[in-house]
Amino acid sequence: MLRLLRAPLRGVTYTRWLHLLVPILIVSIWMFIEPEWPWMPALIVAPFGLVPWVRLAEGLQAQFLLTPHERGRHDGSISTSPSARWGDRWRTVAWLETRLVLAGAAMVATVWLPVMTVELVTLAMGRSLGSDDVILPFIPPRWAAVLLLPVPLVLLFVIVVLLGEAVTAIAARLLGPSAAERLTALEARTEQLLERTRIARELHDSIGHALTVAVVQAGAARAAGDPEFTERALCAIEETGRAAMEDLDRVLMVLRESGRPPSQRPTLADADRLLESARASGAPVDAELSGPLEKLPGPVTREGYRILQEALTNVLRHSGPVPVRVRIEVAVGRLDLEVTNPLPAEAAPVTGRGSGLRGIRERAALLGGEAETGPHGGNWRVRARLPLERIR
Repeated sequence: MLRLLRAPLRGVTYTRWLHLLVPILIVSIWMFIEPEWPWMPALIVAPFGLVPWVRLAEGLQAQFLLTPHERGRHDGSISTSPSARWGDRWRTVAWLETRLVLAGAAMVATVWLPVMTVELVTLAMGRSLGSDDVILPFIPPRWAAVLLLPVPLVLLFVIVVLLGEAVTAIAARLLGPSAAERLTALEARTEQLLERTRIARELHDSIGHALTVAVVQAGAARAAGDPEFTERALCAIEETGRAAMEDLDRVLMVLRESGRPPSQRPTLADADRLLESARASGAPVDAELSGPLEKLPGPVTREGYRILQEALTNVLRHSGPVPVRVRIEVAVGRLDLEVTNPLPAEAAPVTGRGSGLRGIRERAALLGGEAETGPHGGNWRVRARLPLERIR
């Protein structure tokens, strides 16, 4: 009831009214051609529903006039795509026929009820009605005409609102996205969320690594008091900062939908850059790289680089410049990556629940592999196994 009272103040009430009356144009034109066959427009418009682009046109019109709050959205209740299957075409035919029926009801209410109001006004003014022009079902006395005066207009608004709700619900049913379109939209949404997650991981790994190296280097240089060491530390900070800026620019370009292609992202062939950065931070790094790293599949080598980057960042962040052992091996059907470092006795226990370690496990899982992070024999170990066969 409250919705009916608010209906005259809502703009969508009048846009839906307009949508209901549009098909009457076709009927009106036909009535000039052959007034004895008023049902013929229903047969004329039916074949047009089989044309794929008619569903697009009807969907755009319905979305614009029936659900303007969904305008421009691809996940709305009304589809704005051409018919891709015969089921969509037959639903469009049913929509065109139903729309004509509702248009007829809206036209009758729109024409007759205002005329009834005019007749009641005439009777309320004490005038008589001609017998050929009477639409009222009965001729009320003057006092009754005054009381009944607002009834036709109120009834008109009620009918228009109810027909508007009905045509919107039917449009969502007959012009709504098919199961295939919903699946496509869901896949697109999933891809978008995965891309955002990937960007968040890359920002965390790249910028986090650069900041960690810079903090460790600056602290070591201040404590050393050696101009030569300070010079090396500043060079390492500069190099790491530039690399981080390049990564940040790339991610921002991706956000603007103009990012570099995946082939230009860092790979395990660039692992020396990470190892040298860690060594410049004062951590002795014992690296053992075996196998054709340059021939690894793109997803494996890119995610492997980020896993190595995050593992080294964790070492510097939580343990400081301690000895690190890095082993990367291209085995049969998989890539093995392992980073171990001693756990200082005074270091706070690491729970393995940080976003960086979780990102390592997520990266491995996305490729169908596995990753383990945690204490192992008095050391902290990060080990990842990434399959190669299913990626090619």
